[in-house]
Amino acid sequence: MFDKLFVMSQYVTPQLTVSRLAGRLADMDNTPAVKNRVVRWFIDRYGVNMDEALEPDPEAYPSFNAFFTRALKPGLRPVDDRPSVLVSPVDGAISQLGTVTDDRVFQAKGQSFSLTELLGGDSGKAAEFENGEFATIYLSPRDYHRIHMPLSGTLREMTYIPGRLFSVNPTTAAQVPNLFARNERISCVFDTDAGPMAMVLVGAMIVGSMETTWAGVVAPGTSDVDTTSYQHLEKPIRIEKGEEMGRFRLGSTVVLVMPKGAVSWGKDQIPGATVRMGQAFGDLANTDK
Repeated sequence: MFDKLFVMSQYVTPQLTVSRLAGRLADMDNTPAVKNRVVRWFIDRYGVNMDEALEPDPEAYPSFNAFFTRALKPGLRPVDDRPSVLVSPVDGAISQLGTVTDDRVFQAKGQSFSLTELLGGDSGKAAEFENGEFATIYLSPRDYHRIHMPLSGTLREMTYIPGRLFSVNPTTAAQVPNLFARNERISCVFDTDAGPMAMVLVGAMIVGSMETTWAGVVAPGTSDVDTTSYQHLEKPIRIEKGEEMGRFRLGSTVVLVMPKGAVSWGKDQIPGATVRMGQAFGDLANTDK
């Protein structure tokens, strides 16, 4: 009953207003006493391991967002550098993974969503991933919230897609149809040695904003799809495997999509499994072991 009430409440909550307010509060740096109390509550509530943080003192962060997007100590997330391996882009838990079938991506029991819609409505772009492999990874509030490259790649385009801001936790994913293609998101397509790779950063309730390392902060509230091509820059944006490519300012979900035959997910990668950024996540085809 509680789960149903939680999901129903999201349909009537002014999602954008709540998320904008949360974003503003999380960025405030002029009320340190309030910020410190909120940060310490958050650490206790969600069991955040500050021993992993580059700055372990919660009061040293100028704002809640600075704390939430904190860096980790060097060496804590070693990146598997074997050329035959695709690595996890984030710390989190696998929601689902499998094969894209007839443009549908499995979300939860009884639920799926359109890959074309997820990528911004471009059927030609989605066709590159027909019968390909996808993995959806959920970042909980306690997780490290920087996003890294699973493979080295050159950015082809970034598309901002406006949408709703439902929660993306497992309860909501099981009950809200088309969730990940319904929420606000940023779709990034890279060209890699394994073929095109799509990484979609999905926004959620009270996610104040998302950001990428090349475009900066993308805040909620824009009304139009915005596609920016990076193919013809004098100096293309190249990001190496394991390098940071983006951040969530109050957590969410990453959907990773690869073309047919490009990758096979590791045998230990199953729904519910915990993953860490940099660990081997899948084996690439046609590479030297």
